[in-house]
Amino acid sequence: QVFGTDYPTPDGTCIRDYIHVTDLADAHLLALAQLQERSVTWNLGNGHGHSVLEVIRAVERVSGRHVPYTCVDRRPGDPPVLVAASTEAQRAGWKPRFAALDEIVRTALVWRKAHPHGYGD
Repeated sequence: QVFGTDYPTPDGTCIRDYIHVTDLADAHLLALAQLQERSVTWNLGNGHGHSVLEVIRAVERVSGRHVPYTCVDRRPGDPPVLVAASTEAQRAGWKPRFAALDEIVRTALVWRKAHPHGYGD
């Protein structure tokens, strides 16, 4: 389901900043290495967002398959745009390796194909 198509965004759907799970893991490792010196809190992101419909289109493009969805009302409290400013993490040496949405989707699909039952196999 797509929650809301009437946001003040180019296609009317929410915009979010997506990162690759590997980039998230890299940030965790970097944060763990700094725990002896200080506690850190970082926002992580690529610094630009993609709409919900852009993500659906990316999955369709990369997979070659149609993604069925329905549009429903907004969820209460969902802001139109959330894009991270990861300046503090970048100062500490973190940089996302996967910035392109199609690449993030492609690697997720490759992993899912290799592990059709999830982490249990």
